[in-house]
Amino acid sequence: MDVPLRVLLIVTGLTGIRSITTVSKVSVKAGDSISIPCLYDSQYVNHVKYLCKGRSWSSCDYAVKTNQRNSKKFSIADNKTQRIFTVTVNDLTDKDTDYWCIVEINNGADVGKDFHLSVTRGTPSLTVDHQDITGFKGDNITINCYYSNPGEMKWCRLGSSCVATRSSGSIDGTRVTINASGPNVFTVTMSGLRTESSGWYQCVKGDLQMPVHVTVTEQATTKTTPTTAQGEQHSVSFDLKMIIIALSVLTFTVMVALFIWFMLKRHKQTKSASSAMTEAEEEVTYSNVKHTRKTSSQRSTAESDVDVTYSSVVSMRQLNAERAEEEVTYWNVTILTQEFTA
Repeated sequence: MDVPLRVLLIVTGLTGIRSITTVSKVSVKAGDSISIPCLYDSQYVNHVKYLCKGRSWSSCDYAVKTNQRNSKKFSIADNKTQRIFTVTVNDLTDKDTDYWCIVEINNGADVGKDFHLSVTRGTPSLTVDHQDITGFKGDNITINCYYSNPGEMKWCRLGSSCVATRSSGSIDGTRVTINASGPNVFTVTMSGLRTESSGWYQCVKGDLQMPVHVTVTEQATTKTTPTTAQGEQHSVSFDLKMIIIALSVLTFTVMVALFIWFMLKRHKQTKSASSAMTEAEEEVTYSNVKHTRKTSSQRSTAESDVDVTYSSVVSMRQLNAERAEEEVTYWNVTILTQEFTA
């Protein structure tokens, strides 16, 4: 910012301060990041916005502008629909204390509003779980505000109304209830969310504020459940059901395949054992059989008795595994009959 512009801001800047609304003091932890919303009048929708670093408006330095690239340290985004530009300061140090939200005015004095960051290495005096919370239309969301400083507790919408502790009320058509849910914590519940409920809000405790951005979207499933400050959704999604079904089918298929494999293997083993037993059976062949009829003196009363003598028995392994019965082959048989002489 050049010298003439700084002089112009000193002379005319005070009248423009009312055109910007933002927080006044925020407690933050060193090394963390913080996002600060800056609400501006409708007449400045198409103007350039920027963040200026320094205690005095006349001596502050440009940190980031909407018509320039963001840096690793600073970023800025302009929501022209809600007329809010948001500045983010990363990797906070004890030098990140005083800033200005400013709208650039062509051929005139810029307008702006300052805010102070109280950087601590311990736990901030007023903080929340998350600065960004998402809820479904028609659902509820719950925000826990943790504090260690004295003062009245409130929940406010940036540039709009507030609801005090231990009471209930409405902010732009959305019901708000505040309760002291535990030591050094108060809980804010927004019920019956509407699309218009989206925007920037603040946990307020004494002279400290902590900005919280609420986004309301259409519900993806028919089942509705409360949304916590951590943005957890407890409704069961269709994709999760499909994954569970697919895993169940896959498990069943694997079990059936293993069962079939086991049965085939067992059948094969049984068949092999049966083949081995069949091959063990032997076929017996008899050869060189002599048949001798006895003489009259040797005959007994049973004249038809015959003595058979076997010799040269050959044992052969049965070649055909499917034959179960034994075959007996008689060959080269010589019958010697000695005639009885009267």
